[in-house]
Amino acid sequence: MDKQLSVPLTTKSLEDDGSFEGYASVFGVQDYDGDVVVKGAFGNTLRQARESGRMPKMLWQHNRMQIIGKWLEMSEDETGLFVKGTLILDVMQGREAYALLKADVIDGLSIGFNITEGKRSDAGVVIEEVDLMEVSLVTWGANPDALVTQVKARQSVRDFEAFLRESGFSRREATGIASKGFKAVEGQREAGDDEQSLDAVLASIKSLSQAMRG
Repeated sequence: MDKQLSVPLTTKSLEDDGSFEGYASVFGVQDYDGDVVVKGAFGNTLRQARESGRMPKMLWQHNRMQIIGKWLEMSEDETGLFVKGTLILDVMQGREAYALLKADVIDGLSIGFNITEGKRSDAGVVIEEVDLMEVSLVTWGANPDALVTQVKARQSVRDFEAFLRESGFSRREATGIASKGFKAVEGQREAGDDEQSLDAVLASIKSLSQAMRG
């Protein structure tokens, strides 16, 4: 892979299906390396994706061994490369990525690509065409103008049980708590209670688990 280019992301909403959307690249904005992507740079990649039915990969921190979801849509507009994707919450790193997004501590998207056409400028490279390999969630972004506009996520009983197991409870304890406790909390949220109520429960349970182990 010849090049990586990062942009920041922010989380505005969390709903129910594990998906998020935003800009993986913004045209005409110089990154910290002095490089600029211009409109049309992703045209060939997007055409090939449509023809093959295979989208670039969604990775964690550019680690090709950690696929955390899949990209469903990619398109160029006047702003940049707009993407829609969904996290795979059955994968541990997908769940962790969701937790970090929800906590608003992950702030970057980054594209990994080969430059197929470009020219040197005084500051860096004007990137005119790329072969896009992947788009990653990363810790730091380099481009100040690209944002994720929406994130949606879901907590299921199975997710809750997995969370409890990871927090130190036994399988039997986790199954009992998840089956009897999660649905009640979920019902409160559907009835219109504070949307952060489940988060508070999860934090309390994790604190309890840590105290028990201490």
